[in-house]
Amino acid sequence: MLSRVANSIYWINRYVERAENVSRFVEVNLHLLLDAPVGTMQQWEPLVVTTGDQKIFQDRYGEATAENVLKFLTFDSDYPNSIRSCVKAARENARSVREIISSEMWEQLNEFYLRVEDAAKSTDITNLYAFYPEVKTASHLFAGVMDATMSHNEGWHFGRLGRFLERADKTARILDVKYFILLPSAAAVGSPLDNLQWIALLRSASAYEMYRKCEHMLNPRGVVDFLVLHPEFPRSIRCCILQAEQSLHKISGTPGGSWRLSSERRLGKLRSHLEYITLEEIFETGLHEFLDGLQDDLNHVGSAITENFFGLPVPA
Repeated sequence: MLSRVANSIYWINRYVERAENVSRFVEVNLHLLLDAPVGTMQQWEPLVVTTGDQKIFQDRYGEATAENVLKFLTFDSDYPNSIRSCVKAARENARSVREIISSEMWEQLNEFYLRVEDAAKSTDITNLYAFYPEVKTASHLFAGVMDATMSHNEGWHFGRLGRFLERADKTARILDVKYFILLPSAAAVGSPLDNLQWIALLRSASAYEMYRKCEHMLNPRGVVDFLVLHPEFPRSIRCCILQAEQSLHKISGTPGGSWRLSSERRLGKLRSHLEYITLEEIFETGLHEFLDGLQDDLNHVGSAITENFFGLPVPA
């Protein structure tokens, strides 16, 4: 497979997954504000922090009001990680590989793009309550159509690799922000507000019902364990890394448990770390420090994948 084609399929899935995850934590915050007994102003900045692009936001918008944050994360065409920009980038990548992907994949992505563009023209903020669930549904439809209509060959595995790496990164980011920023003060730990926010966090990952099947009580340590270390929940970090590594080995042809490429080594080390670390060790290290290191590791994995499969060779 040409590296250009592999790169496009990889980024189609990363961009679609990124758009879905942005819609998740924005939608949950909109609903959380209806129940939270504190002012709404302080609840918007954490959404920008989640993206890691707070400096860009501050330079362009200044104050983190609801209107500014929603515009920035949803429809700002000059911000590359907004929902609108991500869907547009995914569509452009799909256009360049129309002969490789199925017509159903192209039609679904094109419909997704047109839906976002129509929503961007609306000035009624109340329409957003219906818009964000549509983004999630469109992302799920695209993933389902890809699985059902594309041969499960190298291209399909590049798509899965991008999707699961992006999902792991966003799960880590939103968990980090909740634990250290969203809660107003240490005194609120264990309060009704704290519980509301942990429920919102679980809902943002579509994890609330599955978590309650494992844990009957809402417990922050249990939430962290479920979203970081659960081996079967499809949005947990560990499960995402397991799925990504399986696809990477299918692409490279290297047997599992061994490595030939730097990307395989980095991803294998990360998977092994998540399999053997305990919740107690995570909290001894510090949840923020652990998640921050995890995000760095994921960035290194992404860079290694680009170097191994998509990048030009470095001159000697």
